[in-house]
Amino acid sequence: MDATASGSIFGLAYGDALGAPTEFLDMPRIHRRYGFDGPRDLEGDPALVTDDTQMGLAVAEGLLDALADPPFTPDRVTPIWRRRFVDWLHDPDNNRAPGNTCLRACEGLDAGRPWVQATQANSKGCGANMRVTPLGLAPGLTDETRAAASQLQAALTHGHPTGLAASELTAFAVWWLRQGMHPSELPGALRARCHEQRTVYHGDWLGDLWQRPSVASPQEFIARGWDECLNVLDRLDAALAHPVRDADPCEATGAGWIAEEALATGLHCFLLFPADAVSAVWRGAASSGDSDSIACLAGAFAGAHLGMSAWPAEWASRIEYAGRLARVGAAWD
Repeated sequence: MDATASGSIFGLAYGDALGAPTEFLDMPRIHRRYGFDGPRDLEGDPALVTDDTQMGLAVAEGLLDALADPPFTPDRVTPIWRRRFVDWLHDPDNNRAPGNTCLRACEGLDAGRPWVQATQANSKGCGANMRVTPLGLAPGLTDETRAAASQLQAALTHGHPTGLAASELTAFAVWWLRQGMHPSELPGALRARCHEQRTVYHGDWLGDLWQRPSVASPQEFIARGWDECLNVLDRLDAALAHPVRDADPCEATGAGWIAEEALATGLHCFLLFPADAVSAVWRGAASSGDSDSIACLAGAFAGAHLGMSAWPAEWASRIEYAGRLARVGAAWD
């Protein structure tokens, strides 16, 4: 298979860089600045990414460290990810409009608080989705471990059950595409996973995160997340039943500022152009919502499906953090 780990991790960064300049622009302003087709090429040398790629690398490199010293357990990986997230917090390059949820949670981690106290319990912002795709690239994990670890990396900052469920679905979408699943089968497979996992709470990994004043059980807690993901998958199915490739994808599946909409709209952009990676990230970048986050997910999905050769060859030397991205891709290709 054509370097799908590299294709996905570089695709994440390419979409992020392509969508960063349009993140806070509406469609008329995007059209005035870039023409009707929106941005089609990376800007700058290097082309700068945002906190989405920075934190994606934090998850990926922490995962590499943990897997190099087995067994892979929550006790092993949690302090590694914690350290990586705090390092990101203090990185002078962390000046790319990072999300408030990630900042507040990482400040709590930096202060030494237990992560279940540092996490932002009611946040289901998209930040945890953007960084989870490396969990779909690492081989050798059981489905249960991939699921639990995907939720844990989300829970360190975003404590809402929908943030956990959407992150798991994002990681599995990448994994299934790498394993050869046809893109047309992806929405149904994700829907089936929502039903299968609806009351599965990974207590060994998540501890007592579920405990809230109005929640009676861990099963009730996590079910809310899966139900919200099912609702947005309904919107994705409706959009794909009558695909419109030249319209703002956010009108159909949401602006992407919250976890389940980021998943759905990133998938929407990819599934509109499953054989054309550049068009998939262009569609995400030329959108009225959280353009960099939508495009980076579309890029991660497209690269996992099509591999590194789907991207313009010259982009690999122009993207910020090219060496770190290449290390991650090489480890899992």
